[in-house]
Amino acid sequence: MLKRIYDWCVAAADKPYALWILAAVAFAESSFFPIPPDIMLLPMSLARPKRAWWFAAVCTVASVAGGVLGYAIGALLYDSLGQWLIHLYGLSDKVDAFRASYAEWGAVIILVKGLTPIPYKLVTITSGFAGYNIGLFIMCSIVARGGRFFFVAVLLNRYGDVIRAELEKRLGLWVAIGAIVLVLGFVVAFKLI
Repeated sequence: MLKRIYDWCVAAADKPYALWILAAVAFAESSFFPIPPDIMLLPMSLARPKRAWWFAAVCTVASVAGGVLGYAIGALLYDSLGQWLIHLYGLSDKVDAFRASYAEWGAVIILVKGLTPIPYKLVTITSGFAGYNIGLFIMCSIVARGGRFFFVAVLLNRYGDVIRAELEKRLGLWVAIGAIVLVLGFVVAFKLI
């Protein structure tokens, strides 16, 4: 099954709808979807290494746009769902301290977490909840997400053939490692929040 999905993604790299799917996954991952855009970005870039830059640019723009939606979710749902959850967990007295801390360290948090496998939607929703400056949030998101996706593009553009051969030889192993990294990203994110 993994091989079929991988082959479909590689074959889809030449199709006109591939960019739309890539953009949709990158957008959704930044606001509510648990699967990172790398599942499309990697095979598409391996299939067309010269277009890896374009694929990274699409991922960056869509991810930042999805991040704005995540920010809005955090900002707009705080008054309803957010306050209820805070009271439920007995954290009412810590909200102001959290916001002050996020105001001071928000840029660092956004930049570091945007580059890591920590799910970016947690950063976007938290930024909205904390009332972080939307302009700074967008700028930090462009740097962090662009850095992450263009790093992948550089690797795949330069070493795509070697990476593709290794990936196809041990696809199950690399998917398992990716899943473990994703789960660890969620665990680390929840421990840090």
